[in-house]
Amino acid sequence: MSRPSSRSNLYRLIEAGQLAHQAVLVPLRERGLEPGDDAVLFILARQGTAETELAQELGTEPTLLEPRIARLIERDLVTRQAVGPLLTPGLALTERGTRIRDSLAENWAELEKALMGELKKKQRKSLGETLKRFNELLRL
Repeated sequence: MSRPSSRSNLYRLIEAGQLAHQAVLVPLRERGLEPGDDAVLFILARQGTAETELAQELGTEPTLLEPRIARLIERDLVTRQAVGPLLTPGLALTERGTRIRDSLAENWAELEKALMGELKKKQRKSLGETLKRFNELLRL
């Protein structure tokens, strides 16, 4: 059996994914955040949520999420407050958390533009659909 070639599409896709992941982590590290903190900030930007719903959306247990939440509260990015029409106890972004989330979203958009900027609209759509299909196939 021959070894995988660095010229294969799969190798290049994996390499591009790893490099993109590292580029997304740079603004997190610059702000003293950990990987995954951005996901919490992005979810809470939608008007806050209950901790159980946040854990479910992140695919983790609430008890495993608690240390992350405590750290984000300590850093004044997240606050505990009533959320939703029933005023359920939950979490929401602070003003500082919103500013950092917005900054992370800008960095994400800039990276996306840098990576996809030379592709035409149809090519970007086709690439997105192909990557979605790859994800579905690999999840089987």
